[in-house]
Order: sequence, then C-alpha cells, then structure tokens
Amino acid sequence: MEKIILGLPKGSLQEATFLMMKRAGFSIRAGSRSYMPTVDDDKIEARLIRAQEISHYVELGMLDAGITGYDWIMENGSDVHEVAELIYAKQGLRPVRWVLAVPEDSPVKSVKDLNGKRIATEAVGLTKRYLAANGVEAEVEFSWGATEAKAPELVDAIVELTETGSSLRANKLRIVETVLESTTRLIANRKAWEDEGKRSKIEQISLLLQGALAAERKVMLKMNIPAASRGQITGILPSLHAPTVSPLDDNEWLAIETVIDETIVREIIPQLKQAGAEGIIELPLNKVIP
Repeated sequence: MEKIILGLPKGSLQEATFLMMKRAGFSIRAGSRSYMPTVDDDKIEARLIRAQEISHYVELGMLDAGITGYDWIMENGSDVHEVAELIYAKQGLRPVRWVLAVPEDSPVKSVKDLNGKRIATEAVGLTKRYLAANGVEAEVEFSWGATEAKAPELVDAIVELTETGSSLRANKLRIVETVLESTTRLIANRKAWEDEGKRSKIEQISLLLQGALAAERKVMLKMNIPAASRGQITGILPSLHAPTVSPLDDNEWLAIETVIDETIVREIIPQLKQAGAEGIIELPLNKVIP
C-alpha cells in the first residue's frame, strides 16, 4: 500500500492535535520551521498546513486526508468525505463558536440591526451567507488579524472565533448571536476514500483518534471486594457494559475493575469504601475503543 499524505493543522490547533495523535499511538516530531513533520508510521506522510487551507487541498487531492475545523470546510465550500467528528479544540474538549460581536455600548441587539453596517472577519464566506439567510445587507471585509481591536473605530461589528468568550470580554465586546458552532473533523479526499488501501489506513487513524478522545474523560477503577458485597458494589459502579469480576485465591474476596467517567470518581469512592472495597486504584487511560 502506498503512503497516505495527512494534513495536520499548523497554528492554534497544532499542539492539541499532536497530543491527540500521540495518545492515539502516533508520535509526531516537527521542527519550528518544518512543514513536513515525521511520523513513526511508514505509511503516513504528514504536512503542517494552516487549518484554513486543509480542506481545500484535501478536495484537490494534494492531501489524502486532513484534520481541520468544520468551520473551514464550510468557509471553503470543500467537497470532501467526512470521516469522523473529533470534539477537541485548543483549550479543551468542546466545540468552538463563530460569533457576531459588537462593542458593549453598541445599540445593535441582533443581526437585523446591521443593515448598511461594516463587519470585519476572517470567515468572510460564512458571514456573508449568515447575513443573506437573515435578509441583511452589510459590508463584510476580510480581517488579517487583531479583529477584536477593530470595533468600534474601524467597523461596527466583528464575526470572530471563540472558545470561552474571554478575549471578547477583555476587549469590551459582547456577543450578539452565534453564527456557527464548529468541531474538529477528520476528512478525506473522495478518490482516496475509494482506494481500499488508503481508506483502510484512514479508518485506522479515525478509530484510534476516537478511542483517544473517548479516554480523555474516563479512568479505570480496580479494587478488591468482599464476595458478600458483590451485588451492593456492582450496583454502585457504572461501566461501559458491566464491571469485570474475577475470583481471588481467598474465596471470600473478589477483584473487580471497570471504566467510568472521571467526574464521578470522587462521588463513588467513599460509597465503595463504605461498602467494603479495599485497595482501590484509579488508572488513567490512553484509548477506549467501544
């Protein structure tokens, strides 16, 4: 099978993507000026490209597959095959939003109030389509950066990407409406997806990435329990299907393990201890494959 060429996002999403790939089992190394990082898999050639451009090059077939945001697929109008949704971003495991924002003291209350006004954004296509869908005619200009600083002196409003809204608040801007909610996607060139060998490799990457993401908020709990308390303790423990229960040399005790959401560990450990569990161990996970 020939290699696949995989586009990885350079910039704000790069560190999170490299970490997710590592947890999926692929170690990536890139120099500060390198656009061709190395991957410890001889069937993958990686390219570091701005997320804004990846879907375009995947559509053209210059990349067999790529990781980019849904927002940039829509912005470019790219005809690609979507392999998987990967919900992670620069600052956490959540979607990001393109929002319409105005200065705190602006009279604008909705997109309808922007008729005849000027808007700055990096996502010109998304913004124009959003305005058209709402019957609004406004001037939309491309922003080369520092978009938050342009209102109100240069423009009346901006459409900007945000995860938490903190940067907007710091620049004394308020969100009026959400233009688009976006998550990271693994996409493939349609011709590459029809190639059996390339498709198999892309599906492998997808499976492992989704497994790494599924493991982000889960842990494994292991413990020894009195056999007489089995029903009580398994009733406390959630699991993917059912806890794994194994006999010990001492017939009066059992070993039990399960995968659970990390957020509930602090709630159930006291209950488990009270029910007789001993030697409770919490272990981090790299991947969970359903």
